[in-house]
Amino acid sequence: MTTADPLHTLLTQHHGSLGVFVPAGLHPVSAERRHLDQLAQAGADLFEVGLATEDAALDGPVIQAAYHRALRRGNVLDAAVRAVEHASGLRPTVVMTYWEPVRRHGPEHLARLFADAGAAGVMVVDLPAHQAARWHETARGAGLRTPRLVPRTTPDTSLPTAVAGASGWLYAPASTAPTGYRGPLDISALTDFTQRLRAVSPLPVVSGVGISTPALAARVAPVVDAVVIGTPVVHALATDPDRAAEVTAAFAQALNTPASTETRA
Repeated sequence: MTTADPLHTLLTQHHGSLGVFVPAGLHPVSAERRHLDQLAQAGADLFEVGLATEDAALDGPVIQAAYHRALRRGNVLDAAVRAVEHASGLRPTVVMTYWEPVRRHGPEHLARLFADAGAAGVMVVDLPAHQAARWHETARGAGLRTPRLVPRTTPDTSLPTAVAGASGWLYAPASTAPTGYRGPLDISALTDFTQRLRAVSPLPVVSGVGISTPALAARVAPVVDAVVIGTPVVHALATDPDRAAEVTAAFAQALNTPASTETRA
């Protein structure tokens, strides 16, 4: 796997990149594909496709409800594979999952499924430390990147271990709350944390969680290499799907303002 892939190029050469999280299986296949097309046209530079799971402990009520809705529809792994197949034809696509589905389906099986579907990588948001080396080796063997979510509370002495084996990007949550947080963001603390990450790894830094408005996205963008939005789009997809593209376009426009596209720290 070379470093000159579309995901790497996007994160290192395109300022103001916008990632959009989409939970797979929320709608029938034909509708989901149409939504992905609309989101790409509205300004999504990359997709994060969520594999539904019962216990999404790091997610807030909107994404948890979307996952439960997908679970009720059934065949969530097949739904995720189909979503990745379509999304990856539009934009670089990374699967977002928890460890439980990886453990249940088997790391090797899951990695091969998503690699064959066209995923650029798979990020396990709660990857257990004792499984990290195995997962990274398995994913790398399948040709997948392995982004890592690194909690802001991680002490400096633990950062090298936390990022070891990661590839694609490091994920620095903008908030320490679950997804869907709608309060203020401590941009200074996020800036300090991204600098700590950059001191121990050359990987791009991506941020999401709590970036609830275009204005907040514009404030976060100069600090990182890409901004990811989830809950605002998922809420629209769940309640009024035609609004999801409008929401995405508002965030994309905010990230393309001069203040958000200035040189990264």
